[in-house]
Amino acid sequence: MDEFEGLRFGLRLAPEWYSVAQVAEMLGFGLSKTKMLVATGELRSLKDGKNRRILPEWVDEYIERRVKEGAA
Repeated sequence: MDEFEGLRFGLRLAPEWYSVAQVAEMLGFGLSKTKMLVATGELRSLKDGKNRRILPEWVDEYIERRVKEGAA
């Protein structure tokens, strides 16, 4: 099944990376706070042309680190 066949049958592919706005929504943060996390390096990201992208595992790393900090 190719990508277009999957779309025809209503299948959705999981994104390989997220925009900063998508991550902000996922975490329940404002866009400004999420941009600050990216700018300070607390949330890893990469530049793709004019856009900043965040891999799903980097979101998981951020969450795991915050949980550990909260437990300490």
